[in-house]
Amino acid sequence: MTESSAPTIAALLTGLIRDPGRPRLTWYGPEGERIELSGAVLDNWVAKTTNLLVEEFDAGPGTRLRLDLPVHWRTLVWALAAWRAGATVLPTDAGADIVVTDHPDRHPGVDQLVAVALPGLSLRWTGPALPPGAVDAAQAVMTYGDVIGWAPPVDSTAEALPGVRFDQLIAPEDTAGARTLLTGDQEVTELLLTALRVWASGGSVVLAPGADAERADRIGETERVTIRG
Repeated sequence: MTESSAPTIAALLTGLIRDPGRPRLTWYGPEGERIELSGAVLDNWVAKTTNLLVEEFDAGPGTRLRLDLPVHWRTLVWALAAWRAGATVLPTDAGADIVVTDHPDRHPGVDQLVAVALPGLSLRWTGPALPPGAVDAAQAVMTYGDVIGWAPPVDSTAEALPGVRFDQLIAPEDTAGARTLLTGDQEVTELLLTALRVWASGGSVVLAPGADAERADRIGETERVTIRG
């Protein structure tokens, strides 16, 4: 794939909203929660989060964002938003400018810290008191616009993930329209790449982190899963 023909995150999101009501991301939580995001709703979350990153943190090419979150629908949203702004997503703290985490206590002294509440559709951070200057993601994201106001041009030759350039990030599979179940056995980085491949092929992702074989079978039948990642 040449650099000029490589799919972009912006183009991927545009593709998802061509069929705006179709489920694109379904998440099963540990307490029995089920969250389903259509293409339009996923794009809306990404737009709001991108606006926060750009306007609050001046994120763009060269920004390094540490994504310290488990397998979760919010993890995918934050990764897409970081890439939409041209930032690099990191699996470790090394060299990070911004840290996005569900455990802010693990990152003492970080200047640009975002605390993400994981339960269901949390509207605010419900954990221990946040350090001064930390951003409560659940509250902050909702204050931003539903459409990206402005985002810097993405450098296609820059790293989207360590060792993966933006023009290498999205590799469509020959599984058009597949509904793919992921149970969280993968590392978060591999999860992100798998989700991108599924979406680029016109499919949808079902996340059921920690599901054992029996629960995975039930979810697979309920969600009409065609592939297990």
